[in-house]
Amino acid sequence: MSNYTDTISQAANTISANGDTWSTINPENVARMRLQNRFQTGLEIAKYNAAIMRNDMEAYDKDPANYTQSLGCWHGFIGQQKMISIKKHFNETKGKYLYLSGWMIAALRSEFGPLPDQSMHEKTSVPALIEELYTFLRQADARELGGLFRQLDDAREQGDEVKAKAIQNEIDNYQTHIVPIIADIDAGFGNAEATYLLAKKMIEAGACCIQLENQVSDEKQCGHQDGKVTVPHADFLAKINAVRYAFLELGVDDGVIVARTDSLGAGLTKQIAVTNEPGDLGDQYNAFLDCEEISADQLTNGDVIINREGKLLRPKRLASNLFQFKKGTGEARCVLDCITSLQHGADLLWIETEKPHIGQIGAMVNEIRKVVPNAKLVYNNSPSFNWTLNFRQQAYDAMVEAGEDVSSYERENLMDAKYDDSELSARADEKIRTFQADAAREAGIFHHLITLPTYHTAALSTDNLAKEYFGDQGMLGYVQGVQRKEIRQGIACVKHQNMAGSDMGDDHKEYFAGDAALKAGGKDNTMNQFG
Repeated sequence: MSNYTDTISQAANTISANGDTWSTINPENVARMRLQNRFQTGLEIAKYNAAIMRNDMEAYDKDPANYTQSLGCWHGFIGQQKMISIKKHFNETKGKYLYLSGWMIAALRSEFGPLPDQSMHEKTSVPALIEELYTFLRQADARELGGLFRQLDDAREQGDEVKAKAIQNEIDNYQTHIVPIIADIDAGFGNAEATYLLAKKMIEAGACCIQLENQVSDEKQCGHQDGKVTVPHADFLAKINAVRYAFLELGVDDGVIVARTDSLGAGLTKQIAVTNEPGDLGDQYNAFLDCEEISADQLTNGDVIINREGKLLRPKRLASNLFQFKKGTGEARCVLDCITSLQHGADLLWIETEKPHIGQIGAMVNEIRKVVPNAKLVYNNSPSFNWTLNFRQQAYDAMVEAGEDVSSYERENLMDAKYDDSELSARADEKIRTFQADAAREAGIFHHLITLPTYHTAALSTDNLAKEYFGDQGMLGYVQGVQRKEIRQGIACVKHQNMAGSDMGDDHKEYFAGDAALKAGGKDNTMNQFG
């Protein structure tokens, strides 16, 4: 990207080439608008962010301390505020992404109203949210750069060349709010062609990374609920290929695919895999089926039979016409899913688990890495887990194993508030605090995300405000619980007119109409009360 001075020169040359008819166009204003709109298309964003993710993956391979993180977002404003906060607190966005959750689209963005996470929402809402997120992030860039331009003008008016040069240096080295989004395509919303078409729309909207799961599309369930049904590997690999073709067609050659397996909690399949010879991938999938050996004279009407090594096996078929897997095969199926996906085009893995346990995750990753040494995971630090209870139980078990006295604790009642200040609770909380770093080091997790955090924070903050405002605190409930905290913590939204683009609009009015511009940000603007 050109620096500030060069961008002004380029604009000046263009204006000059068009003669006197463009004489009222100010090249510096043009340069400012160009810099405020660095990314012209979603594809530019996808290409930019794909390179970032690839660099981050390479950095993680060298040192697992370089793991990355994200929080789930269901609205552009939420994503914008997250990245503004990250820049404010950490001065950079490196290693910090956004996650687009299919669950939250279903629950919060469907025209049908709130829906369960079963791919019933409009699939067009997925690329629409990606586009919305990047619209808000681009606006965050424009707003912040607009502030720097106004500071530059003030420094010039004061004749402070040193300050003006320092601000121009900030402009030249400006770090964008645009970061990678890991986007959930569920099970592809149909067959491989449907997956390809939706993937294209997502990439065109800016997605550099698409997460695809191995459930049956029309039976899809939330990963933390019962009734999950997986597909044979060939079906899943066709959809991985479909996503890769979409990336390559659109010129995002280093686009990232996350292959998610729900096999750990999925005990059912809709199909018996095609197999051509013993030991092939279809045969390996079928080997997990819960079957009973029968003889030819035991066959009944409508039986489905597998011939394996000369034996007749009848898979157990449910009234739903689904077939069930053998109990206790989930981890082995996960390992096979992961190895197969990485061998056929996926870049990262996602293993949906029933609890956050580093030992469980690490054991599967170790098996996968025997075949694919650089296997890496995206992991759902899910709000579906009771983190407090899980880690208190893990701390309790560790104390028992170490021979420590646990007589003052009831393992099945560790969520009780009476334990909040206990030694066991302190140990559990420390393990929760270091979970991401520990899992990155010990379980191959490259990216940690929380799928639904802003869903829960919105509910919690609204509950707190409603309780105070409609109770005896009245307006103090808002002022003390919200606005005063915004001011003290430097939350940009306290100036909500500025966040909505009012100051940028004033800038543009001045560019377009000069001294005749009617601006909103004058002395009578109440936003001035916030300094």
